[in-house]
Amino acid sequence: MKLLVVEDQPKLRTLLVDHLRHRGFAVDAVETGRGALAAQCVTRYDAMILDLGLPDMDGQRVLAQRAAGRDGPIPCIVLTARDTVESRVSSLDAGADDYILKPFDVRELEARIRAVLRRASRSFAVLNCGNLVFEPQARHASVDGRVLALSRRETMLLEEMLRASPRIVVKEYLEEHLYADGESVTLNAIEALVSRLRRKLAEGEAQASIQTVRGIGYRLMQNG
Repeated sequence: MKLLVVEDQPKLRTLLVDHLRHRGFAVDAVETGRGALAAQCVTRYDAMILDLGLPDMDGQRVLAQRAAGRDGPIPCIVLTARDTVESRVSSLDAGADDYILKPFDVRELEARIRAVLRRASRSFAVLNCGNLVFEPQARHASVDGRVLALSRRETMLLEEMLRASPRIVVKEYLEEHLYADGESVTLNAIEALVSRLRRKLAEGEAQASIQTVRGIGYRLMQNG
């Protein structure tokens, strides 16, 4: 899942990005409202975390103009020091899905992100293919009850493959959703990541494997 953080305070922006990436999200971050709107023109995000006090425009303008996907505008959690009832009401009326006052605990923000994603129909139901099971909320995969030792990025890849299975996931989609903008990504980064996950699934005796669809991407299929 990919998030957009819109926050002009460098220390808080870095804190949010580092915590959310550690918790398994792909995260892009911008510091202005115009940057937020521009980012949404080129990337599909699952949710946005939006500060209202931006240097170039009020965050509520960004909220009103945020991109819409297949299921409507992307979910948005507002972060702000504005503690008036009027501010909360106007943000919620403008379409915010949640509202958090500064200062806050990043663990609470993470919990609220999960809740917003659930309400936006991003299911946290257990995913499986054969004897391979993935629990999105716990962020771990297992084969016949044995937990697979996966890196954060391998876990993100597996989730995307399971959600799409048996459909093909194009390579460009994976590059967009597994890496944040500005991250250094080598030409064969996706191939290497798929290779590592494929090997771990085989070593773990999973009844599922990743097939390469040459020139297009990959798909996860149940063996046999």
